[in-house]
Amino acid sequence: MSVIDLGRGLRIGRRRGKPLPAAIVVAFLWIAVILVASIAAPVIAPFGYAEQQPLLRLKPPAILGYDNPFLFGSDHLGRDVFSRVLYGIRFSIIIALFGTLLGMLLGVALGMLAARLRGWWEETIMMLVDIQASLPFIIFAITVVAFFGKSFWLLVIIVGFAGWERYARLARGLVLDAETAGYAGALRALGAGSPRIYVRHILPNIIGALIVQMTLNFPEVILLETGLSFLGLGVQPPLTSLGLLVNESRNYIVLAWWMAAVPGAVIVLTTLSVSLIGDWMRDRFDARLR
Repeated sequence: MSVIDLGRGLRIGRRRGKPLPAAIVVAFLWIAVILVASIAAPVIAPFGYAEQQPLLRLKPPAILGYDNPFLFGSDHLGRDVFSRVLYGIRFSIIIALFGTLLGMLLGVALGMLAARLRGWWEETIMMLVDIQASLPFIIFAITVVAFFGKSFWLLVIIVGFAGWERYARLARGLVLDAETAGYAGALRALGAGSPRIYVRHILPNIIGALIVQMTLNFPEVILLETGLSFLGLGVQPPLTSLGLLVNESRNYIVLAWWMAAVPGAVIVLTTLSVSLIGDWMRDRFDARLR
């Protein structure tokens, strides 16, 4: 499945009188809002994400009728929660997106390598897949941070290693299915080399299932980044992320519930929306479920 296939599927569904479920429409709208907010954060945010106003600490949300300049309240340092959430969305989306892409590239490369070379190469790669799937990933993340310290791009790399084994398993199975389809052998008989066959013919045929897997894995990556930041292992001040915002609100949950409620609601709605879209795409476009 490609983007063209997705658009064609949406058009066909409308022509057949099968509109998208309301939940999926709302999920797409929410993701669009999140993307716009992450891109336009410097324009939308009324304050800088690190701008402090100590005299206006812990002010309740103006949206509830209180007289202050903070739409969703202020935190313990007088920073605007709304502005910090906007920038937190930006940093969390960057980490989750690059991490997901890195994990997909690593997993697909290893999965295709295992399917192509077979033998002890395949056994070694699948053994690594089993090890990755059996160990709690948070232990790996804590170990890496303990050895190499805390940095933004190190966090992206760590998150990128989360879930690569799923892409490897999926890519290996899809490539083996493609090998039995016959066209790969026909191309080899015509003199095409393996790199050309895999990159130009097999990969385009399996990219749809990989994209569906990416949408299913993306919410877990967001939650992983949130968890690491909550534990103090992720994004470090003065930068911000949704997980760091929740972490900072722990000591003020009684005095300023909005510090945790606003970023927490964004995390829940975003992961839920992406999960709904991923399930819908899998049910609609994955040929193995038809």
